[in-house]
Amino acid sequence: MDEREVERRLDAAIERLASIEHERWAHWQRYMHSKGEQRSDGSMVIPGDLVAQWSRQMETPYEDLPPEERESDREQVRRYLPTVVEVISQPV
Repeated sequence: MDEREVERRLDAAIERLASIEHERWAHWQRYMHSKGEQRSDGSMVIPGDLVAQWSRQMETPYEDLPPEERESDREQVRRYLPTVVEVISQPV
């Protein structure tokens, strides 16, 4: 496989993975918006307990998260795997 074909395949994989990432992000934003309180000025207030939970999660290394929170991260990775497997399984 020549360099241009490799680049073409990588570009195609990036686009597919970016689409998956956008859907993951949009799903998270819908979730966050469903938990917040919409204000008349368009701003949103997130409940303090969720801010505390998400702050703790942001500051905790993956390996120190509780099992159910690690599983949530694994679920997100599973969205990407079919595309990754397809890309690396293509004959060269």
